[in-house]
Amino acid sequence: MQWEELYKERLTTAQKAVTHIKSGDRVVVGHASGSPEVVLKAMVENKDAYENVEIVHMVAMGPSEYCLPENSAHFVHNSLFAGGTSRKAIHEGRACFTASHFSQIPRLFTEKILPVDVTLCMVSTPDEHGYCSFGISVDYTKPAAESSKIVIAEVTPHMPRTLGDAFIHVSKIDHIIECDSKPIVLNPPKISETDEKIGGYSAELIEDGACLQLGIGAVPDSILGFLKDKKDLGIHTEMFSDGVVDLVNEGVITCGRKNFHTNKMVATFFMGTEKLYRFVHNNPIVEMFTVDYTNNPAIIARNDKMVSVNSTLQIDLTGQACSESIGHKQFSGTGGQADFIRGAAWSKGGRSILAFHSTAAKGTLSRIVPCLDEGAIVTTTRTDIHFVVTEYGIADLRGKSVPQRAKELINIAHPDFRADLKKDFARIYNQ
Repeated sequence: MQWEELYKERLTTAQKAVTHIKSGDRVVVGHASGSPEVVLKAMVENKDAYENVEIVHMVAMGPSEYCLPENSAHFVHNSLFAGGTSRKAIHEGRACFTASHFSQIPRLFTEKILPVDVTLCMVSTPDEHGYCSFGISVDYTKPAAESSKIVIAEVTPHMPRTLGDAFIHVSKIDHIIECDSKPIVLNPPKISETDEKIGGYSAELIEDGACLQLGIGAVPDSILGFLKDKKDLGIHTEMFSDGVVDLVNEGVITCGRKNFHTNKMVATFFMGTEKLYRFVHNNPIVEMFTVDYTNNPAIIARNDKMVSVNSTLQIDLTGQACSESIGHKQFSGTGGQADFIRGAAWSKGGRSILAFHSTAAKGTLSRIVPCLDEGAIVTTTRTDIHFVVTEYGIADLRGKSVPQRAKELINIAHPDFRADLKKDFARIYNQ
């Protein structure tokens, strides 16, 4: 049978497609801005047909109505990265959190540690050979679909056709819903004066020809603004946003000096505006891979001069960082931070950077602390971090003893907290 005939045969509505979800099923949802919101809406509307359907995903950008209290008898959310729509459910016991490095999530599905019954995803329209692209969400979505008993896909002309290891053939999709839905847009954040200071210091650590991993948010966007005088930067990252597009257009990011995937920008998902989505559509400079490849520290380390820039919630005076919880309460997740920090640390000429505001809670709390809070999760070990950056400067932790590390970190803490940090360190470590 020709793929076109198969495609027509499998066309259905979202309402009919979700009837193939059964009570007790594990349903994996496409990641972040690639979330299939039309199908999710139909699934929630059909909730009375379900009991204990497990919904698994990382970052949720949509409303996540399956997390609401009134839906708790029908859905159980298993979060791989807590967010604004799932934190409350986790804290109240209506959802759970599963810790995993981003790079390891595909194995949970492919090795049937978490067997997948149904995958819900959004894909591009098929090409002339019958292949749809996972577009802006390849990451764990593609491995989940490949491991799933049933694949339900929204097919939309608004999903970019990204290249690389990003495709699924129509024959592998069980239920196809044609729709006009668009990937979720994330508008650029406002950049504060503090963000600008952190961006300036961080940019000092990035040399010509470096290969970058930058996250999302005001600090990464600020850093990009300070890179316009750099030459031949490269990209190997889990994601990037609109600021990277500007540097490509300005000739700053060329990937020409990359020794691995030369002339290619490597990523696994995207979050940004339609400007970003237009840029990655059919763009041969952009190569997409599943996250077990992009975030594998051994793969990351093959890029010389790899620079990893991440943030954290709290760091103690020895250099161990909590980036995912506030005390015992899960705030986000492990994500790809440890993957890239370790990969950058292994890279020839590589550097790992944690960049963040020195204070939280409107300046009343120091993020640099003598000891992590009770219950705080160590996301990144003290032995992997090279540099720590705040609006007060750069701390170089490489080759430093514990007292030397403490001194470096106290020097970039907010001035209001430095005296107490010195006293606490002397008390705790007999210094």
